[in-house]
Amino acid sequence: MVDTAQAAASYAPIADYAVIGDCHTAALVSRDGSLDWYCPSRFDGPAVFCRLLDAARGGYCRLAPTDRYTSARHYQGPTNVLQTTFATASGQVRVTDFMPVQGAAGARGADIGPARRVLRLVEGLAGSVDLTLTFKPTFDFARAATTLAVVAERGAVARAADSVLTLACPSVTLAPAAAGTLQGQLRVRAGARHWLALTSPADASDAAAPLDVGDADAALAATLDYWQRWAARCTYAGPYRAAVLRSALTLKLLTYEASGAIVAAPTTSLPEEIGGVRNWDYRYTWLRDSSLILFALLAVGYEASAADFFAWLERVYLAADSASLQIMYTIDGGRSLPEVTLPHLAGYRDSRPVRVGNAAAQQRQLDIYGEVLATAYLRYRAQAPAVGASDAPAARRPSTAVWTLLRGLVEQAAARWQDRDQGIWETRGGPQPFLYSKLMCWVALDRGVRLAQEHSLDAPLDRWCATRDAIRTAIETRGYDAKLGAFTQAFGSQALDASALAIPRVGFLPATDPRVRSTVARIRATLTHDGLVRRYTAPDGLPGGEGAFLLCSFWLVDALALGGQVDEARALFERLAGYANDVGLFSEEIDPRNGAFLGNFPQGFTHLALVNAAAHLAHAARHGPEQAPRTEAERLGPTRQAASGG
Repeated sequence: MVDTAQAAASYAPIADYAVIGDCHTAALVSRDGSLDWYCPSRFDGPAVFCRLLDAARGGYCRLAPTDRYTSARHYQGPTNVLQTTFATASGQVRVTDFMPVQGAAGARGADIGPARRVLRLVEGLAGSVDLTLTFKPTFDFARAATTLAVVAERGAVARAADSVLTLACPSVTLAPAAAGTLQGQLRVRAGARHWLALTSPADASDAAAPLDVGDADAALAATLDYWQRWAARCTYAGPYRAAVLRSALTLKLLTYEASGAIVAAPTTSLPEEIGGVRNWDYRYTWLRDSSLILFALLAVGYEASAADFFAWLERVYLAADSASLQIMYTIDGGRSLPEVTLPHLAGYRDSRPVRVGNAAAQQRQLDIYGEVLATAYLRYRAQAPAVGASDAPAARRPSTAVWTLLRGLVEQAAARWQDRDQGIWETRGGPQPFLYSKLMCWVALDRGVRLAQEHSLDAPLDRWCATRDAIRTAIETRGYDAKLGAFTQAFGSQALDASALAIPRVGFLPATDPRVRSTVARIRATLTHDGLVRRYTAPDGLPGGEGAFLLCSFWLVDALALGGQVDEARALFERLAGYANDVGLFSEEIDPRNGAFLGNFPQGFTHLALVNAAAHLAHAARHGPEQAPRTEAERLGPTRQAASGG
C-alpha cells in the first residue's frame, strides 16, 4: 500500500510506473492513475502524452480519486492487464487499464486494426468515491498546436495537424480547466461500472465516427484470453517461475507484432543519472538486444517469436548488401534514426537533453554477429541430429534463405574481428579493440561451424575453424592481464568491464577456469556494491556517471552459478529480484545509493537477464559447476520443450 498526496511531487519515481501495451505500442501508467507516456501510432512514433519528460509542458490523462487515497495495484494474473485499487475514507474503486490485443494473423503477424486504443474500466467496490478525470493531450512531444473540442455527454476530440485522439467518457461531463486541458468529475458507487476509451485512429477522418467505448467488455475478455494463452505456453518450471513469467510477458510486450521486430524499451531519455546527459532513445530494434531477448524467450519455450524476428531480419538483410548491416533499425526496418534533441522539454527531473532518434545506429559494434548466431543456434539446436547427419526435422533446420543470412554474418565476423569498434556499451569516446566484441566474433564463428556441422550446411569449415582459433588465441594472450588477474575491457587495457562476465556463459571458457574465477573476483571487488554491478569506470567520452547496470548484475549470477557457487548466486538473484517494483518490472539501472530506478523503462536487457539467470541457477543446481565450456544451447536446450506459440 502506498499513501499518496501524489500531486505534490512534480515527477513520480520511475518505479511508480507500470506498462500496458498491444504489441504495437505501449503506455506508462503511474501509481496515481495517470497515463504519462504514450506514443499512439507505434513504439517509435511521436508521443501525445509525455509528462514523463516534462511535468509542466507534457500531456497526460489522469483518473484518480479527488480526495486523499491509498493505492495498490497488480497485473490481472499472467497478463499485461493492469488493475489499481484506490481506497478513500468514503469507499473503494478499481481501475483496470489495458490496450486491446489480438493474436497474430499469418506466420509473421499483422496489424490488429486501424486504431490504437487504451481502455479504462472503473468499478465501484465499496461505498462511493469521487474521481477526477483530467485530459491534456500534447501531440508530437508537445511541439504541435493542439485543439480540443468537447462533445457533450460523450467526451472530447483532440487534433493537431493530421493527428487525432478521442476520449470517450459517457459518464463524465468535461469542461475546460486550464489551457489545453479538460477536466470532469465522476462519482462511483459500489457495484457501478464505467468505461473510458482513448482512441487514436489511423486516419484523421475516422475521428468523425461516434464517440463511444465500443464493445469494451468483449475487448477485455479477448485481451485477457490472449495473454493467458500466451503465458500458458511457457515451458519453464524451475525456481522463481513467477518472476520469469512476468519478465517473459514484458519481453513479449516489447515485440512489434506487425513486423516481428523487438524494441529495447518503450521510452526515450529516462536518465542514467538524475540531472545527467546520458539520456537515450531506446524505442528501436537493436540486433543485439533483440537477439538476447529472443534467446531468453526461446529458453522458456517461445519458438514463434524467433521465427518472426528472423523473418524481419531476413527482410532487413536482403534490403541492403551485407556489409552495410546496421546495429539497429526502426521497428519496420528503416535505416534512418537521426538523433535530435528536444530543447523545449525539461527532461525527467531536469535531466537534459531529451533525445529522439539514436546516433549509435551509425556505430560499428562487432558483437552483433555473435548475438544473432548464438540465438540462431539455440533455435535450431533443439532436436538437432548428431554431427554429420542430414535428417534434421524440416521445421528445425535453417532454410536456404536463413542460412544465407547467417553465413553472411559469420563471414563478416571473420573479416572484421580485428577491427576496433564502439563495443556493446556504445561508447562515444572513439573505437577500441574491445574484448567483448572479439569474444562475440568468436561466438559467431563457433556457432556458425556448429550449425553447418549439425545440419550439413554448405560452409568453408576449415577457414572458419582457423579463424575461430585465431580469435581464441588473441583473447587469451591479449585480453587477459596476468598482473591484474582479469580479462580486461579491451586489448592492451587495464580497465575492468563487467561484459567479461559473459565469458563462461557463451562457452568460451568454463566458469571454473582460474582466469575466469580471478576475473569474477576482480569485478566483484572493483565494480560491485552489494551485488549491484557497474559496467565499467573507465572514461567513455561522455560527462557524468551512471547507475549500476542490472544486466551485468544478473550476469554475475550466471558466472557464480556456473562456477559452482550456487548458494551465493541464489542469494544474489533474490537480492536483485527484490529491486523489481510492485508489479515486477525493472528499469535499465539502479542507483546503488538508494535503490531508485534509472534509465529507460521497462528495459528488455534486465528482464531477459533475469530469465536467463533463473535458468542458469536451475541448471547449476542440477548439474554442478562446469568443468568444460558449454554453449548456452547445450546448457539450456535439453531442458526446453518446443512450444507452438510465441
